[in-house]
Amino acid sequence: MPKVISLIIIAIISFTNTFSQDTLLTIITEELNREFEVLKNEEFPPYYMDYKVEDAEYLSMSSTFGSLIRSKKYRNRAFVPNIRIGSYKFDNSHLLEDDMYNEYSNDNSRAIPLPLDNKALAIKKELWKATDWAYVSTVNAYRMVLDQKNDSKVDTLIADFSKEKPNVYYEAITDIKIDDDEIKKWEKQLKELTAPFVNDSLIISADAYLSASIKRNYFVSTEGSSIVQNFANAQLYVVVLVKDNQGNITPYNKSYNAKSIDKLPSRNQLLSDLNNVLNTLELLKQAQNAKPFTGPAILSASAAGVFFHEIFGHRIEGHRLKSNSDGQTFKDKTNQEVLPKTFNVSFDPNLVNFDTINLNGHYKFDDEGISGKKVSVVNNGILTDFLMSRSPINSIPNSNGHGRAQIGKKAVSRQSNMVIETTKSFTDAELRKKLIKECKKQKKEYGYYFDEVIGGFTITNRYMPNVFNISPTKVYKIYVDGRPDELVKGVGLIGTPLAMFSMIDAAGDTKAVFNGYCGAESGSVPVSTIAPSIFVKQIETQLMPVEKIEIPLLPRPGISDKNKLEIIKANGL
Repeated sequence: MPKVISLIIIAIISFTNTFSQDTLLTIITEELNREFEVLKNEEFPPYYMDYKVEDAEYLSMSSTFGSLIRSKKYRNRAFVPNIRIGSYKFDNSHLLEDDMYNEYSNDNSRAIPLPLDNKALAIKKELWKATDWAYVSTVNAYRMVLDQKNDSKVDTLIADFSKEKPNVYYEAITDIKIDDDEIKKWEKQLKELTAPFVNDSLIISADAYLSASIKRNYFVSTEGSSIVQNFANAQLYVVVLVKDNQGNITPYNKSYNAKSIDKLPSRNQLLSDLNNVLNTLELLKQAQNAKPFTGPAILSASAAGVFFHEIFGHRIEGHRLKSNSDGQTFKDKTNQEVLPKTFNVSFDPNLVNFDTINLNGHYKFDDEGISGKKVSVVNNGILTDFLMSRSPINSIPNSNGHGRAQIGKKAVSRQSNMVIETTKSFTDAELRKKLIKECKKQKKEYGYYFDEVIGGFTITNRYMPNVFNISPTKVYKIYVDGRPDELVKGVGLIGTPLAMFSMIDAAGDTKAVFNGYCGAESGSVPVSTIAPSIFVKQIETQLMPVEKIEIPLLPRPGISDKNKLEIIKANGL
């Protein structure tokens, strides 16, 4: 394993021979140093600069009803310069007053394509042009914040950029590639995953999507950091829209995440899962639409992972506490109880796997060149810390390695691998008993069990209701009188964070991983949540939007007379 080394003269000497083998690293380091020296002579000299380059190979593939729609492999190099003018205490990134969207005000980041071959002069010319544009934009931003500072409208007690030790880290150039044999294998498998739906007249669409990437990320800064990391990821989705017996459209998704395309499930596993999908779709055709509901519920471990990511994770991202436009749910909650005393929550980007499952949120260094650290944010129910980038807040002056961004975006504090643990847990049967007991107490005929979800979103700013919305795909009613559990559809799990937190009562004794990509102001970044199932005394649901699709007058090709009759009955014709 490569070693992490703080930048000292010995580190520079010992890594020289290794680094020199990486032509792209040499090119961008030389140009960064040249640009920095030149710009020192300007009226507004930078005190800090960094260059980020992402060199990536991508595969994008999709199929529908057993036929391939797209299969494309391509390569891309993207570059983002970052320039800071002023000082660590006060610079061009300072948030502007009276700006509803001030977290975006001074973000001049944009991704610039670079030549794919390592011709030094061609690459340096692109670096130079992009740096020139970024410098002009940065000067304009700095003038704006200076004007406000001169008008005494600016709080300068909290620094704009933290001082950190530079790091040197290098991973060897990987020989992992997305080869043609792998592509042919997945073209065949993607067609297999959507072929069974073609003869079902009530399936409106059936699509499978595969995306894979192999990335080599470079980060160099004028502080002395030089970091090169390799990343790989693969995602597979099966997305089906089925027309139910009431003529409405119900979606159902199945997704997989892996560290690389060869780590996705085997063909046999996928085909076995496909049978389960087909069975679920048959049940969804007959399932009744749910009604708005308040009452007890159990969230499966994977559903709880999405739940915690949305209602909790985004609200402990430290940069939000600096923004006057943010709701700042937990700003004054440090050292206060925010979850049951049996709950502990941490974020650890150093975790690679949970059991045998690869974790999306793993990295060694964040997108600001800081080593990713484990952060315990809740201990025994008490809020103790926040996720930090290099944008300090009042009580936390330094980063803990959670400054993250999609290439082309400005890094802010974001989630990594969230881990929810409890000191007291219950079996599934015990959670079910708790649910039924609480239903009787609240005089409810049934409670809910949220089995599968596909994602969600949350709103954290103060100009709109501070709410969350989770999108389930499999939800069951659990009846108090012992009737069999009933699958329902059209359920949206909604609420406000603090109210929902106060209703969490207990956790299960098994855990699951939810892998995904999280979208926020710094773009889309890979994240993971490891969570147990949870029992909540009261949740709130709303009806999901109902989509209707007009069936064409002409019958669909390949549909038998029997299936034509099914179409007519389904549409009440």
